[in-house]
Amino acid sequence: MRWRWLSGPDRAGQVVVLFGGWAAGAAPFRHLGDDRDILFVEDWRDLDAELPSLWGYERRSLVAWSFGVAAYAHWQAGRADPFHRRVAICGSPNPVDRRLGIPPAIFTRTRDRLDETTLAAFLDRAGAPPVAAPDTNALRAELDAVAARGPAPVAAWDAALIATNDHVFPAPNLRRAFADVPLREVEAPHAPFRGWTSWDEVLA
Repeated sequence: MRWRWLSGPDRAGQVVVLFGGWAAGAAPFRHLGDDRDILFVEDWRDLDAELPSLWGYERRSLVAWSFGVAAYAHWQAGRADPFHRRVAICGSPNPVDRRLGIPPAIFTRTRDRLDETTLAAFLDRAGAPPVAAPDTNALRAELDAVAARGPAPVAAWDAALIATNDHVFPAPNLRRAFADVPLREVEAPHAPFRGWTSWDEVLA
């Protein structure tokens, strides 16, 4: 697990902590703009890192996308929760699960066939930009860690978003996973961010 600032830290008054997905990096989000500081977190091979202190911000929001949903819930367990709003996007607390996440057969096929060609095809289907010179060994290890970690503890989600054209996490599975959370659905692929221009839209 590692983090970096995409904008800030300027103590702008508001901060978004973004737990990203697998393989795509920060590229899907870079066009989103406003006056918030943005802290991007990725790489789910381990969840040992601590984040910088956020308590100086007046408003603190958490956005978790794809495998970042389960990663955040695992990471947050046992830690003080600084967030005013928490939104899960196109991911599940049960990342590999026939009814609640990615079906195990599809996950295993993605893992076993992973190379630069299959990764490029995955990102294209997900609606995410291509990645130059990906480290497929590290990405495979990340998949292994996600599967081994298993279902995440319960987290205090304020909203969840489902993309109806998601070919990674099937929409019916996410409806079941977030049956008790306010849901929003958009007609978009797994990376739905192209349809937004600001973090206000993401956090709605």
